[in-house]
Amino acid sequence: MSDLFLLTPSQFSRIRVYFPLAHGIERVDDLRVVSGIIYVLKHGLQWKDAPKEYGPHKTLYNRFIRWSRLGVFNRIFEALAGKAGQPDRLMIDATHLKAHRTAASLLKKGLFPAVSDERKAPCIPPRKKRRYPADYDKVFYRQRYRIENMFGRIKDWRRIATRYDRCAHTFLSAILIAPTCCYWLD
Repeated sequence: MSDLFLLTPSQFSRIRVYFPLAHGIERVDDLRVVSGIIYVLKHGLQWKDAPKEYGPHKTLYNRFIRWSRLGVFNRIFEALAGKAGQPDRLMIDATHLKAHRTAASLLKKGLFPAVSDERKAPCIPPRKKRRYPADYDKVFYRQRYRIENMFGRIKDWRRIATRYDRCAHTFLSAILIAPTCCYWLD
């Protein structure tokens, strides 16, 4: 199992409290299962192609679906990202945001994150030949690389880049797992 991904005990201890408790029968080791879920999402595998060292593929799939529906990955993301405090600004780079035909279901089910009612302004420089150039924040525009780098790292996760999941809640969970592993579990 040396070439496979496995969360360290310190990383797993940070997220262990967010998983539901077992009822009755002792379940398969959560550390292996979570590591297997992350491995499948990162490498874009089908569940049946997951390495046997992580446990039965059906267990990986069932836990991912169950925890996704229970909002476990949402809570982990909110808790770990929330420790950084309230951000001063929110940035979205629309060139990387491609709406899927089922994207509207996220909004209907209340899974789309709420954006404050504060002022929203684009931060795009005008074309040089424009007669009346629009104003934009040049310092803020220079910080856009952070968003572009973040999308680049998330797109390294093959299952997210290729959009294998049909259900909105499982795709959202995969999207929440990727930055959690990339930024807050390191």
